[in-house]
Amino acid sequence: MKRLFLLLALILLGAARDPILVPEISQHEVQVRQGFRGTELLLFGAILTPEGARAGQDYDIVVVLKGPTQSIVLREKQRLAGIWVNAESVEFRSAPTFFAVASSRPIGKIVDDKTAAIYELGLPWLQLSPIGSYDPKEQARMSAGLVDLMTREGLYKQDSKGVKVSEQVLYQARIALPSSVQTGTYTAETFAISKGRVVASAISHVVVRKQGFERAVADFSQDYGFLYGLLAVLLSVGMGFLAGRLFALV
Repeated sequence: MKRLFLLLALILLGAARDPILVPEISQHEVQVRQGFRGTELLLFGAILTPEGARAGQDYDIVVVLKGPTQSIVLREKQRLAGIWVNAESVEFRSAPTFFAVASSRPIGKIVDDKTAAIYELGLPWLQLSPIGSYDPKEQARMSAGLVDLMTREGLYKQDSKGVKVSEQVLYQARIALPSSVQTGTYTAETFAISKGRVVASAISHVVVRKQGFERAVADFSQDYGFLYGLLAVLLSVGMGFLAGRLFALV
């Protein structure tokens, strides 16, 4: 019985030494208006003891900003008779529309691969599962293809020196959102890591929403999908007719 109490006391004392994170974001709402060219988010905060004092240890910080998930179809290109055509296609059921990781050091020097995979602490460990049955090598190849495509579009990114830690108390990271970001709720998760172990984590949220004319069009398309589609067809036909008349007069 005494051993049990001693073990519980040691566990409680060990947990008390773990720090807490107090995160904050420069803006919790991003408004997408006409001419939106992207923005930069500042994610910052403090590493403290449960009593609110300075933690007093060396910690690495990793910040993961993930956008809303959606179904994404990846199509491979194949050269046929000198022409590039669509070949095999793969659908990912719930891939993040945006994924960015910033860390105080390279992830490989902070945690092992297993821990990195559990918390998705980087592009190599992003968990993407295509719909269907594939062998592990083929699944890894398709996932790498999607990551490469999204990286080239600026929607997936990783910065191994993107977090600055000051006196092991304050940290900050800057993550740019491109103009092509999807609307929805973005999750910013911050991890404090010591000796290869995640000792604390905290979550914040950012809402990206359309404003002005763009929001009115988006709301109309969602609330009145049939009318929106009909108007889009009529507008296309009208523009085509007008273009034909103009070329006929030339």
